[in-house]
Amino acid sequence: MEFAKLNIMPEILKALKEEAYINPTDIQSQAIPLILQGNDILGSAQTGTGKTAAFAVPILQLLSETKVHERGIKALILTPTRELAIQIYESFKNYGKYTRIRSVAVYGGVSQKPQEAALRRGVDVLIATPGRLMDLMNQKIISLKNVQILTLDEADRMLDMGFIHDVRRIISSVPEQRQTLFFSATLPPIVAEIAGRILKDPVKVDVIPDQLAVELIDQSLYYVEKADKRALLLHLLKDTDMESVLVFSRTKYGADRIVKELRRNGIDALAIHGDKSQGARQTALSDFKKGKIRVLVATDIAARGLDINDLSHVINFDLPEISESYVHRIGRTGRAGKFGKAISFCTSDEKKLLSSIERLCGNTVTVVSGHPFEPLFAKSSQKIEGRARVKDFSIGRRRS
Repeated sequence: MEFAKLNIMPEILKALKEEAYINPTDIQSQAIPLILQGNDILGSAQTGTGKTAAFAVPILQLLSETKVHERGIKALILTPTRELAIQIYESFKNYGKYTRIRSVAVYGGVSQKPQEAALRRGVDVLIATPGRLMDLMNQKIISLKNVQILTLDEADRMLDMGFIHDVRRIISSVPEQRQTLFFSATLPPIVAEIAGRILKDPVKVDVIPDQLAVELIDQSLYYVEKADKRALLLHLLKDTDMESVLVFSRTKYGADRIVKELRRNGIDALAIHGDKSQGARQTALSDFKKGKIRVLVATDIAARGLDINDLSHVINFDLPEISESYVHRIGRTGRAGKFGKAISFCTSDEKKLLSSIERLCGNTVTVVSGHPFEPLFAKSSQKIEGRARVKDFSIGRRRS
């Protein structure tokens, strides 16, 4: 199926074609017609499935078809992080560039003055993080009384980050007569409760159930001593097939140390984490997308919401303490039905984390043996566990 068969208006089709979007993903082909028909949507989809276009395209079309074109917030997209807000804004801007629809993004971490100026110029679609939106609402700078379409994106992440009270207050400020689009990768009880309260006869769109998205990703595991992790990373980066690499560190300090080590060895790298200014984070992400740097090192602040085309590899320098974060991390590659590669480092102290991840994903991660930094505990572990899926890559000569 092509986008042209989804009854999308010519102006948006033209923009999609310029973005090289020809065939919709599963969630796009299912959700776009339903949203255009005015249905409330309960969408369950992993990151990387094309979810943003699934709601952005029909919202742009519905607002374009509205006869009254007075300025005012007609669609609100609520999203958990600054990075995701900016990327959703860019999508609306790109898909809607041949329409009359104006989009504005508001988020914390930067001065609100430029955002105020953008709001004064007129806005139809507002993309916002809960904290900054509440600030602007309390200052009477923003009113939600004319919202026709409410979208909650990454709802589970939003609530995990402690925005439950802000989300409830924002929802109560939006007219009851509206269309609501609710997207969440998972549906824990609190998320399901909110969805049940705000959705009216929703149609469920369930594209990739649970954690099956990881099946598109070639996953491998390197046992290593903690002191050898950076050396192993440098060793792996000798592979020229690793064109763009997103490395996940558990801590902000660790991310900075990794970048320092990589740059010392001639590898262009930058870090993105909570202690970096918004400007620095955006510069790092932009340089990575443009290929100006080869490696981006991130904490879990980047586990969701980073939309990076053709990311070749994800490396878990540290295994995440929350198993679900593993899926979101490696989901940065293998996006939109493409195959990706994910590599994880595991120390003896992290083996319990590995077991939790494997139970969650329902499979055993393939272990790479014979690499130059393989520790003694790895051999004994493999014998005890009787791993049948161990691969011997024999990369170089093992150290004595």
